[in-house]
Amino acid sequence: MSQDCPQRFQTFLDQPSLLTDLLGRLEARTGVKRYYLATGTITFLGLYLMFGYGASLLCNLIGFVYPAYVSIKAIESTDKDDDTVWLTYWVVYGVFNVAEFFSDTFLYWFPFYYAGKCLFLVWCMAPVSWNGSHVLYQKVIRPFFLKHHRIVDSVISDLSGTALDAASTVTREGIAASSNLGAVWSKAP
Repeated sequence: MSQDCPQRFQTFLDQPSLLTDLLGRLEARTGVKRYYLATGTITFLGLYLMFGYGASLLCNLIGFVYPAYVSIKAIESTDKDDDTVWLTYWVVYGVFNVAEFFSDTFLYWFPFYYAGKCLFLVWCMAPVSWNGSHVLYQKVIRPFFLKHHRIVDSVISDLSGTALDAASTVTREGIAASSNLGAVWSKAP
């Protein structure tokens, strides 16, 4: 790590945000500097993610709660750039979750898997120019999408048509069956 990393971290902790406001209140109540509160919390969370029970839940909460909160704030703001940032995060998060679904059976056996997953998710939401969501979207997801979106659109269109035809058929048969049932009931003694 470079020498200026602690200084950049301190600068981040001094900027106004939900997290730094909370740390400021804790600092005022306890007398412990926010730098130590933050590093202690990060250390505790890191150790818990490596050795604690329920690390999967904690990791998923970290990857969901804060991004959901700032996504709602982005929706409510007039600036549309923040919408793009968080939509990109959710696209990467969704792709990651689908990939993880198929590989989770093997991956969770690896030591420190949840700590690594949590670091990945934090990188994807980090407010830096080399943000994981932006990098993965630009280098992997976008090129794949641009190459295959017409095929996917065609398949979705075909499936939509098939689903509408099936729903129409079921509705017609349901109406016919209920009329037949009504006729049977009306003839009953």
